[in-house]
Amino acid sequence: MRINPSILAADFVNMQAELARIASADFVHVDVMDNHFVPNLTFGPQMVGRIQETSPVPLDVHLMIDAPDRWAPGYAELGAASVTFHLEAADDPVALARRLRAIGARAGVAVKPGTGVEGLLDVLDEFDQILVMTVEPGFGGQSFMPETMPKLRTLAAEARRRGSAVWLQVDGGISESTIAQAAEAGADTFVAGSAVFGAGDPEQAIAGLRATAAHAHAH
Repeated sequence: MRINPSILAADFVNMQAELARIASADFVHVDVMDNHFVPNLTFGPQMVGRIQETSPVPLDVHLMIDAPDRWAPGYAELGAASVTFHLEAADDPVALARRLRAIGARAGVAVKPGTGVEGLLDVLDEFDQILVMTVEPGFGGQSFMPETMPKLRTLAAEARRRGSAVWLQVDGGISESTIAQAAEAGADTFVAGSAVFGAGDPEQAIAGLRATAAHAHAH
């Protein structure tokens, strides 16, 4: 059970100190938004490069941007451990995933709440991670959408059938009260923002989320 705190919920001005507070996390989730694919703007390669240099844990970069076929490889070249692009924005998802892997990053593909996953089932092994968005991408602090859980179940069943090692990630509204639902549906990698950075003790919050997810996943 992997917990990837989202820096959207961190204090941007004190980023290095904030990263130090989540040293027990598996990855740090970095949301890149371009104000086109989603109605919000965060940061680009320069900031991600600096986070890469200072983070105690590997980077899980989530590109909510147009034209990922053009831009995603640059984030892999910065040294990000994992680069996830949106299925809805990519021209050739499989070719892009192969390129990311060739550079040395784990290749992830993300789907919005309204996007089906049927088209991914036959190409499951082309990806290291599939991100099922449990809120509409673009803003932090939204409520978890339980209606996205059937997609996770479909992916988890197909991964089991194929013996695939693909990671199933969820992002949006993940907290102590929702993580069990997602784990039960098959998720093994969880993006949490305010549930971690908003906690008095982020390390304790990470441990609590991990334990709750592991318990639900096992049952």
